[in-house]
Amino acid sequence: MNYQIRFGQADDLEVISAGDLSIPGHILNWKLQNHEIIVAEEEGEIVGYLRLEYLWSKYPYIGLIIVRPELREIGIGKSMLHFLEEHLRKQGIHTLYSSSQINEAEPQKWHRHLGFKECGIINGINPGEIGEVFFVKSL
Repeated sequence: MNYQIRFGQADDLEVISAGDLSIPGHILNWKLQNHEIIVAEEEGEIVGYLRLEYLWSKYPYIGLIIVRPELREIGIGKSMLHFLEEHLRKQGIHTLYSSSQINEAEPQKWHRHLGFKECGIINGINPGEIGEVFFVKSL
């Protein structure tokens, strides 16, 4: 598999909007313009993306990272994460946050495998009163 990791561009908006229904298109468009979306592309097709958020407009936080199911576990998510980490380091940022629902064992395992440490839980934040476990990683 030969994929490229890059910042999302304005012409990626339609594909990203279709896969991320939780964020309005005008916000995704702003994020694309401000290097807050990273994509994995194979043969001109987006196969994964990462959406960056900022907690309190200060602390970088992975709001979403998704890879096409049949392409998981081959390093695409890890490559997008490393691309983001390098981008943040160049900006003088040394800490990255992320989270996963408390009932999602595989995403939690992924975070821990890539050097994230658990740093807290918010109970009942998701539909069905499912909690969210938060992670932090030093860059």
